[in-house]
Amino acid sequence: MKIACLAGDGIGPEIMAEARRVLTALDLPGLTIWEGDVGGTGYKRHGHPLPPETLEMAQAADAVLFGAVGDPSCDNLERHLRPEQAILGLRQALGLFANLRPATMFPGLEDLSALRPEVAREIDLLIVRELNGDVYFGEKAIRTLADGRRQGFDFMSYAEDEVRRIAHTAFRAALGRKKRLCSVDKANVLETSQLWREVIVEVAAEYPEVEASHMYVDNAAMQLVRNPGQFDVVVTGNLFGDILSDQASMCVGSIGLLASASLGEQQTEFGVKGLYEPIHGSAPDIAGQGKANPMAMILSLAMMLRHSFGREAEATRVESAVAQALADGVKGADLGGNAGTDAIGAAVLERL
Repeated sequence: MKIACLAGDGIGPEIMAEARRVLTALDLPGLTIWEGDVGGTGYKRHGHPLPPETLEMAQAADAVLFGAVGDPSCDNLERHLRPEQAILGLRQALGLFANLRPATMFPGLEDLSALRPEVAREIDLLIVRELNGDVYFGEKAIRTLADGRRQGFDFMSYAEDEVRRIAHTAFRAALGRKKRLCSVDKANVLETSQLWREVIVEVAAEYPEVEASHMYVDNAAMQLVRNPGQFDVVVTGNLFGDILSDQASMCVGSIGLLASASLGEQQTEFGVKGLYEPIHGSAPDIAGQGKANPMAMILSLAMMLRHSFGREAEATRVESAVAQALADGVKGADLGGNAGTDAIGAAVLERL
């Protein structure tokens, strides 16, 4: 099993170190771990946020474990050299089109949510976000009109095959959960969303066991804070998924607890090839201070074990160890506690 560990910038190396400790403790047979530079670190050492040697390593690995990218000292670089281009480049090069972001309320943390405790405790959902299309990847520019005014434009589009493949990913995920799927779009005003909805309806016919529904994105944003317990699997496009998944993270109390998986269609001998990362950023303001919460990174490791290596038992063990540490009051500053990065990692290891 070949894993490329790309720690990245800011708190990335600190949280990656704790995930590596958990991975080592599992004592998996035939494990090979590679390390590479990405983001601001990659630019400073190699002149590019995704150096060729790092990309080759990721392509040769069965899975990629990714920390975080973002470095304020790189903010004035040309766009293609900024740290964030590393993750976009990896998604495209590895064909990663489906982003899975689970949001679950851990027992005992309800008071940390921005929602009322009785509402927050019902949260147990999975957002499946399309990654390689939509307005983020369409034609874009700033131009000057004939009358001298500046105009910015971004082209939103989806081809039906792009919608179809993310739909299959979401419906398969729903089969393994509560068999409910809600597709989020803006079909009342966007032609792109109209096609999206039509294709979702077509794919739904292939999964009669799954209860499929549709919701406009503005209503979905409202329902996510009004009654999040109604959602099981939510599938949506790149733009809407970006917004709703971050909203869901705050509904469960902290962005420091949410993991993610980015999957494609490439199969290895163990499972589907993917990239796994916490959804928080590089947090340069606390980098190197031992304050970062590594739980989202550790939970990303669990997702990697499940999806890319078929190690369901080990994945469940890791998730249970994190849940038990939280239940025992081991909390970082993001959760109102005072446990540091090393202490949180040690607590998870002890319970593992």
